Amino acid sequence: MRRYLATALACAVLAPWSAIAADDPLRPPVTPIRASKIVLVGDSTTAVQGGWGGAFCDRHVASFLACTNLARGGRSTYNYRAEGSWEIALHEMRAGPFDAVYVLVQFGHNDQPGKPGRSTDLATEYPDNLRRYVAEIRAAGAHPVLVTPLTRRQFENGKLLDDLAPWAEATRTVARELDVSLVDLHARSRALVQGMGPVLAMRTAQRPAAPEQVVAAQAGTTIGAPPSAAPVATSASPSPAIAQDNAATEPMGQAKLAFDYTHLGPEGAALFAAIVADELAQQVPALRRNLIL
Repeated sequence: MRRYLATALACAVLAPWSAIAADDPLRPPVTPIRASKIVLVGDSTTAVQGGWGGAFCDRHVASFLACTNLARGGRSTYNYRAEGSWEIALHEMRAGPFDAVYVLVQFGHNDQPGKPGRSTDLATEYPDNLRRYVAEIRAAGAHPVLVTPLTRRQFENGKLLDDLAPWAEATRTVARELDVSLVDLHARSRALVQGMGPVLAMRTAQRPAAPEQVVAAQAGTTIGAPPSAAPVATSASPSPAIAQDNAATEPMGQAKLAFDYTHLGPEGAALFAAIVADELAQQVPALRRNLIL
């Protein structure tokens, strides 16, 4: 009982002072904040653990810019919508208290042939799906930003195998057609990885490469995971292993913590997230003040 009376007395004494403090004329008037939001939509190369999205949200947005990563491994422009992930993204696009919402959309890897249940037709379905995403983002009152697919890091005779170029170009075409802001991550990442070369580019993966893979890369050509019982190759005896099987390496779900030429470890995520932030600051000037470059 005494504890109750003491608490009540304290509240009675403090309440008037709290009211006075809130109405203190010496305090400057409060200026309402203007906050914006970024929503990331895409596949494993954007998702947390395996993509650049986590590093982007962690390192490149200021306190007045919220960042939500809804990218999921193994998704294409088709199955991201079909499974219901797009409905969740649409819910996140509602402006609410935000001054503006920007939606970054990056697909391509799983739209390629050879991935049943995910693949889309490059000439028709892939660009049509992007157009539909753009239209629905705008209908929700948000701002669409198309992102060309992050390059893979596979080489042959010292030259980067640019297998995603047609999907990158299709994305650019839709951006031009619909007057949508474009982050050309494919062009920037392709130039950077080619300049790094096959060995140095291995540092961007989630785990270290096998000795056989390093030796093959030193000779200019990347190879897939070698059989565990295979002897260590030498420069005089190149490994008989074949190129990475992209369909097997890029399954549905969370990217495995393993070495491959698609997914990103902490160093790779930081590198490509910085490129996205730089491109975004250039292509969407309204966001520049809230981006940390």
